[in-house]
Amino acid sequence: MIETSLERQALADRLEAAGAIRTPAWRKAVEAVPRELFLNPGVFLPAGNDLWRPMTAANTDPAEWTRTAYCDESLVTQLDNQLTANQASGPVPGIPTSSSTVPQLVLEMIEELGVEDGHRVLEIGTGTGYSTALMCHRLGEDNVTTIEVDPEVAARADAALEAIGYSTWTVTGDALLGLPCRAPYDRVIATCGVRRIPYTWVRQTRPGGVILATVGSLLTGTGLAKVTVNDDGTADGRFVAHANFMQARSQAVTAIAGDLSSRVAYPDTERRALIAPTDLDEPMPAFLAHLEAPTAQVLRVGAGDGGALVYLFDPDREAFAELVQSGGDWVVRQGGPVALWDDIEGALCRWRDAGRPAIAEVQLRVTERSHTYWIGDSSALCWQHPLC
Repeated sequence: MIETSLERQALADRLEAAGAIRTPAWRKAVEAVPRELFLNPGVFLPAGNDLWRPMTAANTDPAEWTRTAYCDESLVTQLDNQLTANQASGPVPGIPTSSSTVPQLVLEMIEELGVEDGHRVLEIGTGTGYSTALMCHRLGEDNVTTIEVDPEVAARADAALEAIGYSTWTVTGDALLGLPCRAPYDRVIATCGVRRIPYTWVRQTRPGGVILATVGSLLTGTGLAKVTVNDDGTADGRFVAHANFMQARSQAVTAIAGDLSSRVAYPDTERRALIAPTDLDEPMPAFLAHLEAPTAQVLRVGAGDGGALVYLFDPDREAFAELVQSGGDWVVRQGGPVALWDDIEGALCRWRDAGRPAIAEVQLRVTERSHTYWIGDSSALCWQHPLC
């Protein structure tokens, strides 16, 4: 085993300087847990042209492997739900489906969770197991339960945990439905994204307990929600930051593909857009688009004959919008039972009129039947999403 105590201390220094580490107990955890063990058998690094270059611990100079393991970046460990770095001989295409999250976000979330000695924590989305190991160091392995839907990912995480002396309660199964019977938990933390917080999680959390999860859609926008469970089985809170995680597989949406132009061939209306779709490249407008149209997908497809093209599709409502850049303006063509871009554009205009409130001003209430989101006291910035 490579000695990495200096690298762990340097990582802790950087995280503390960035404000991600705020308490001595979590600094000790970072200094104690070797991140490199949780990257076996290897990682995929961006190689350009939508390709990924495999790097394995076995075939890489130890110094280079150590530098990679302690870089301030997320490191992809699996592509397309199956491919690992030791199975690839050269650059390969693929969609990342498991990763070791950038350490700063890991520690910011763990600190935000507000755990105390004796707390029992449920982690949804084991991934590499690095954050699991940090929590085991802080709370003890008997107080940490972790769930991973992919058996092979779970097996690699278990092996790494056992290598440093932890044998926590790892559950392989559906991270949304197959929750273990060790509830109620004091804290629930999800290291995968969900479109909505499943009410199952609320039922598994004691009154006064906290749930921390990334809510939204990677095809529109996401935010980090922190809610506290009430005695009546509801949960209330707010969003504390923008954050992105890979979507939970049981809630992941398959991106619409194929001949997109044929899907928008017969619009009902055409007009000049009041807001450019490029505004959705910013985190807050993207998140508002999710609140307004939670089942919509935003697809950027480069340039058409007249300029840049952006498509929006809402399969649940059978609606679409096509936005085409024309000089300095955008033209929007829409079809279906709802005017999809009208809805999103309206939400963005109301948000601008309210002074562009930040994500921290978005509040959330979770019940067995719905999610309700609102900003301030205005009914113009309020959204209700039924839980089906």
